[in-house]
Amino acid sequence: MTTPKLDSLPSDLADLFSGAHEAVAEMRSTARDEADQAAAERSFWRELPLLLLVALVAAVLLKTFVLQSFFIPSESMVETLQVNDRIMVNKLSYRFGEIKRGQVIVFDDPNDEGADGESLLGAALRNVAESVGLSAPRSEFIKRVIALAGETIEISGGVVLIDGASIEEPYLAPGVRMSDFGPELIPEGHVFVMGDNRPLSSDSRVFGPIPADDVVGRAFVIIWPPSRWGGL
Repeated sequence: MTTPKLDSLPSDLADLFSGAHEAVAEMRSTARDEADQAAAERSFWRELPLLLLVALVAAVLLKTFVLQSFFIPSESMVETLQVNDRIMVNKLSYRFGEIKRGQVIVFDDPNDEGADGESLLGAALRNVAESVGLSAPRSEFIKRVIALAGETIEISGGVVLIDGASIEEPYLAPGVRMSDFGPELIPEGHVFVMGDNRPLSSDSRVFGPIPADDVVGRAFVIIWPPSRWGGL
């Protein structure tokens, strides 16, 4: 069927035909828009599981290899850290640098035999299980590095001595008391750690020096609560 030319029709019919043509064009455009929108929605719902999987994998990789937040459950690091503080730990610190005295570190529970010799793949699988609630998070401690491998530590008269010389500890509360300890030589591949709240801290004075391989990373900032934000 041949479509008549508008200039060959009376003006009323031409206006009517033009309006009908525009209406049909608008309906077709609306139908195409609705079809495109429906197709986009179907595509989104099909892709959503993949997006969630990618997000989970990214979060697990970040937690396993780069950064992780930790909750402070006890008073062992008061005054530096308070109960319910949240901190960020850099897991790459000791892949590219050495552990130093005075740094605050997170390490695996010395009483958790399952932490010994865990591979990177094992850590990733454990983090996946923890992320989806299939296993409870592993217990980890946070303390300050006081003595390094090859050094001899002693506590005498409430003062910490490293190789016979006292060290400055500005992070301790005034008048803090410590029982005499040592002397003890720190073996190779180990560090000696203590909490800043010496009377209430279970640390290397109890469970001994910890293997450097058990160190998760270095705590470097308080992120919560906002009023306590700051570096460590």
